[in-house]
Amino acid sequence: MGQVLSLVAVALGICALATYLGRDLAFSTARVFSFAGLGLLIVQSFVAPLRRGGLGVLWLGLIAMAIGYGLGPFIAFYVDTNPSAVTSAVGLTALTVLGMGAAGFAWSKDLKGWMKPLSYVVLGAVVISIGSLIFGGLGSLSPIISIVILVASAALILVDFNYVRKHATEDDVIWLATGIFVSIINIFISLLSLFGNR
Repeated sequence: MGQVLSLVAVALGICALATYLGRDLAFSTARVFSFAGLGLLIVQSFVAPLRRGGLGVLWLGLIAMAIGYGLGPFIAFYVDTNPSAVTSAVGLTALTVLGMGAAGFAWSKDLKGWMKPLSYVVLGAVVISIGSLIFGGLGSLSPIISIVILVASAALILVDFNYVRKHATEDDVIWLATGIFVSIINIFISLLSLFGNR
């Protein structure tokens, strides 16, 4: 548990630093970093050595850095135009993660079977979101997609922490940390989108 949370904290720190350093990037450049982060994440899911050991830790750092640079100008935009949305999104993200993590760790039932279906829901919603960036937006569907990603990512936090309690071994540390990190980012982005569009 401690190793997983430590890696999540490191990944969040790298992401936050990259977000700050990338605040002046062009939006088109930031999108390239976002696609790179998604690509690194997909590669990790298919290549087992990238989920273990020193190479896995390095790969998680690269994912966090790419996502951070991808977020840079978007977060800077919200900080300049709607800082209360950023503050609200950060606060509610923290509460969601704490609540769902504690619930997952305390839950006596094994929730492992929910991991793949929830991951597919999040992946599908993210692919739709990325498609909207390329083909011109989702219009009125945007809040619905944000809510789907938010709910599924929060549920994944619960399932991941439940898995940590019931099944996790040394080989699971990096992929669990990656999953929790990505879920936290998804929750934050979804909340920011919802608060920012009010």
